[in-house]
Amino acid sequence: MPSVPSAESDREAIAAAAAMLRSGGTVAFPTETVYGLGADARNTSAVEAVFAAKGRPSDNPLIVHIARREELEGLVIEVHPVASALMDAFWPGPLTLVLPVRPGVLSPLVTAGLDTVGVRMPGHPVALALLRAAECPVAAPSANRSGRPSPTLAAHVMEDLAGYIGGVLDGGAAGVGLESTVVQVQPDGTVAVLRPGGITAEQLAAVAGAGAVAPAPALADAAAGHPGGQSPALPPQVSGGGTGGAAAQAAEDSSPAPRAPGMKYTHYAPRGALGIVRGSSPQRVAETAAGLLQAAQREGEITGLLLFEEHRALYPALTAACVVSLGSLGSPEEAARSLYAALRRFDEAGATYILAEACPVTGLGAAIMNRLMKAAGESVIDAG
Repeated sequence: MPSVPSAESDREAIAAAAAMLRSGGTVAFPTETVYGLGADARNTSAVEAVFAAKGRPSDNPLIVHIARREELEGLVIEVHPVASALMDAFWPGPLTLVLPVRPGVLSPLVTAGLDTVGVRMPGHPVALALLRAAECPVAAPSANRSGRPSPTLAAHVMEDLAGYIGGVLDGGAAGVGLESTVVQVQPDGTVAVLRPGGITAEQLAAVAGAGAVAPAPALADAAAGHPGGQSPALPPQVSGGGTGGAAAQAAEDSSPAPRAPGMKYTHYAPRGALGIVRGSSPQRVAETAAGLLQAAQREGEITGLLLFEEHRALYPALTAACVVSLGSLGSPEEAARSLYAALRRFDEAGATYILAEACPVTGLGAAIMNRLMKAAGESVIDAG
């Protein structure tokens, strides 16, 4: 993570970006999770520009970023004591809390017309310096085209949004690599995880109490062995958004506005079709994945494989045209940091059929699997 901005050029860049935000412009900036695309959350035309640049559905709410805890008073009606305790523990950092919004203070586009708003205080010095200088709440989704892998480098932002936004503050590589955890504290003090992320359920439970944290529904299903959308045995004739993505998208389009980003629509997807392979053992997963990839190659597909380093030796040579490792299963932090860049590498290789190994949905693995499931349109192959 870069140090607190001190060079004159850094201060000038932050001041220029802050002025752009105040004047209704859009600026991409680094956070400790991924790069965000910011706009004044009170300015509807500025927020509209964010939606337009991303091609984002208007019923997908935006997270509001603040630099000072006291700013909450002007944005929300109340803060539950458990929510306050979570802020004490994890702010600044990758935790977003969904809170009852104060009417009339934010653009209705930010909340998607709901009575709540997601708020977080990023744990990145450049982000905090920008927010302090801008002196306004900043709505900021990830700085990528909607549905694409989120950006963890300024170069990723430029790849997707050059010509669509006002500017980019380059703060180097994001540290966590996955978006913030989004939670909503219920009246009884239980914590509903709406989107897993950089703060794990175990960390939340250490503050809220054992048994007080309810995991995201999709991850609860995955932990119970629910297969989601079953992938066909042969390569699907689908491209541009993940295996089964169209069906998942159609089903989600008619559902109500979500309380938090990432709960609706296919996200994070490479351009090629993506499926997740899981099974009772790494050997079963490797045998199934290798067979499917070889069949795909015979059908003329450009193949990709996303694996964990411990399992590389289980695959025959030349299993896939593009093989990317997320590192060791024992270091989920490495996998989180590299996931989105890995998905973009498959695009660079022109991969049209991609398989990814599943990982346990404990700790940070819950967030990794959440993003993979979204990227794959919840298409899962059970290796037995």
